[in-house]
Amino acid sequence: MEPGGQLNIQELLQQAQRMQEQLFAAQQELAETEVQGTAGGGLVTATVNGQGEVTALSIDPKAVDPDDPADTAETIADLVLAAIRDAAREAAELQASKMGPLAEGLGGGGGIPGLGGPGGLPGAPGGPGGLPGF
Repeated sequence: MEPGGQLNIQELLQQAQRMQEQLFAAQQELAETEVQGTAGGGLVTATVNGQGEVTALSIDPKAVDPDDPADTAETIADLVLAAIRDAAREAAELQASKMGPLAEGLGGGGGIPGLGGPGGLPGAPGGPGGLPGF
């Protein structure tokens, strides 16, 4: 603030620009980072990027019982779901660690007023256009 309690609009806009650049950099890093989730002691592994998109799925042949295909199919389906959920949890934790500090600065007190919803700028978690699924 300038003397007399007036906002310095230019400074405010520069701060908003820096925060937006940091937000976009964090989103790009999330898109490029992959995490894995497993189930069945590693029989099924799901790979998810930091935005929660499944990018790969691996099923160990040991998970297949050729003598009981119906039960095997059901078991594998359960293991796939569990591995994806595990990977999604890891992705959510990664996202919180990367985006949390930015979201706090944008709307969680001391942020820039008037630049979006509860999360601040569009695209910030909790704000308009926030990251899907988290």
